[in-house]
Amino acid sequence: MRTVTLDEPEPAALPASGGEWTAEDYLRLSGRTNRLVEFTCGRIEALPMPTDRHQAMVETLFLLLRAYAARTRGKARFAPLRLRIGAARYREPDILFLRSAQDPRRRDRFWTGADLVAEVVSADDPERDRTAKRSDYAAAGIPEYWIVDPLAASITVLRLEDGAYAEYGRFRRGQTARSALLDGFLADVSAILDAE
Repeated sequence: MRTVTLDEPEPAALPASGGEWTAEDYLRLSGRTNRLVEFTCGRIEALPMPTDRHQAMVETLFLLLRAYAARTRGKARFAPLRLRIGAARYREPDILFLRSAQDPRRRDRFWTGADLVAEVVSADDPERDRTAKRSDYAAAGIPEYWIVDPLAASITVLRLEDGAYAEYGRFRRGQTARSALLDGFLADVSAILDAE
């Protein structure tokens, strides 16, 4: 077991692999750093600092989900907020949503599940959001995953079917993305991709 001390280096300086961090080590570290970090099977991954454009897309989609949550008594949150997706796995989705604000998976230190998560694809490693997180969120049983992809100029809505995600829809500029899970939740793709 690795012990995290107050003089621990910033996550970007941590070894890319080591396999010796515990979930509790990660929670202590992520609770006292201003860096976004995720945890997978003993490994700490430092995420890139979001850009202004990235945050504008997150904000636009989040505000739509927050308004939907207000009408339906759900709860929407944005990063940084840890989501436990397994015994030794934590992610920090750009957006998390629960259909009920009273859902017991909503905890203070981290959520233990979500009904919908959304990620804006980062240019530094597009496959992290398109592939790795797709697999992680499906394994965690999250019913719906939105991938906002400015590189492909699209929003892909994935729906969980038999433990894996199936594409519910790929929406482009000029179209309206819609949720498979949340009745009446719609998002103008152009407004999100071109958010300022």
